[in-house]
Amino acid sequence: MSQKIRIAIQKSGRLNEESLQLLKDCGVSIDNGKDQLKAISRNFPLEVLYLRNGDIPQYLRDGVVDIAILGENTLIEKGEDLTIVERLGFSKCKVSLAIPKSASYTSVKDLEGKRIATSYPNTVKKYLDSKGVTADLHIINGSVEIAPNIGLADAICDIVSSGSTLFKNNLKEVEQMLTSEAVLTVSPTISEERQVILNTLQFRMKSVLKGRNFKYVLLNVPNKNLDRIIEILPGMKSPTVLPLAESGWSSVHSVVDKNQFWDIIEELKKEGAEGILVCPIEKMVS
Repeated sequence: MSQKIRIAIQKSGRLNEESLQLLKDCGVSIDNGKDQLKAISRNFPLEVLYLRNGDIPQYLRDGVVDIAILGENTLIEKGEDLTIVERLGFSKCKVSLAIPKSASYTSVKDLEGKRIATSYPNTVKKYLDSKGVTADLHIINGSVEIAPNIGLADAICDIVSSGSTLFKNNLKEVEQMLTSEAVLTVSPTISEERQVILNTLQFRMKSVLKGRNFKYVLLNVPNKNLDRIIEILPGMKSPTVLPLAESGWSSVHSVVDKNQFWDIIEELKKEGAEGILVCPIEKMVS
């Protein structure tokens, strides 16, 4: 292909690292030099631009980039007109309102007339409007957690992952406005030729993401309990069952949703399963 699809990725941080890992798991090799703002894949028609997260929505609108991996929270704030084509399941967080630990709080109405420091003014205003609350918003690009400590604001709105940053700054979360994860979004001006490349990349991403959500299990089962084991392990269509050299036993191979994994393992053990092996799945191709 003569064309290359241009993807925007956050310049640094966790989202940058996990985005590049996803591309790597999709078989896309990227030559990254230190502090490069642009890189090209050796084995896939793709060019990477490293940009500030908040600038990416406008670059998509302008057609400077064709696709982007960014936080859904950024789209909600600056790019609600842009289309999400794939939810990626990593870099999960909340966008929340927080106040000093020493302050009392009963409901969002307590924020009426208060000063709120945030990098997400549109998100905050929309949320407060829906609750019938009016506040004075102070737009800060950077660390907003310090604002109450220096008297700049009575509350903040920011991303919350573990909550450790709030804790360190003597703040407490009082309102969760939305949840967010990394998403793949597309420019409204993407060409047909680049859309074909996107379809190929998206197929690979789906296979990688699906694999991350499942575990491959192998177990030895007494034949007398085989029917019950198969009920517990439906697999993709049905489990694979192979006879063992030892009479009366079979080897069962299947796929288990990682979110149900431990509950299923306990059930299998109760039914006499032994020698349970668990393997990660690199990709699942549908």
